[in-house]
Amino acid sequence: MSRPPRRDLEPSQEGPGAGPGQDRDAMTVRLATLAKRADFLRAARAKRQATKGLILQARKRSDDEGAPDLVRVGYTCSKKVGNAVKRNRAKRRLRAIAREVLPAKGQPGWDYVLIGRAGATVDRPYSDLVGDLTYALKVIHGKRK
Repeated sequence: MSRPPRRDLEPSQEGPGAGPGQDRDAMTVRLATLAKRADFLRAARAKRQATKGLILQARKRSDDEGAPDLVRVGYTCSKKVGNAVKRNRAKRRLRAIAREVLPAKGQPGWDYVLIGRAGATVDRPYSDLVGDLTYALKVIHGKRK
């Protein structure tokens, strides 16, 4: 279920990642959620990068998979993360950092799966999780310094 845009915000304030210093082109990237198991399995066979707070799996979609302007993202946490309350909290945090980072750093035509880590995703400071995802995207896309 999609939430309507807030009318009380200026266009430059609309959505995560729209702060100063952000590319306007990055805001044209649309995020969609992965829903099918087959998409998760294809991402699991592709590139991956582990950080302290999360694991990122990423794959470039082929041209026949449609919607080349979309960035698709999925979230998962195993029972190792904890009980249902901890797993849901971890997934909420992963969704929040994805909404903040992927419009600016993600690449259209790619599928990303964010996997929560036991003892880290729930307890790690939010700013560190944002840094973890940013670093993982740089490594995946070959922009390592």
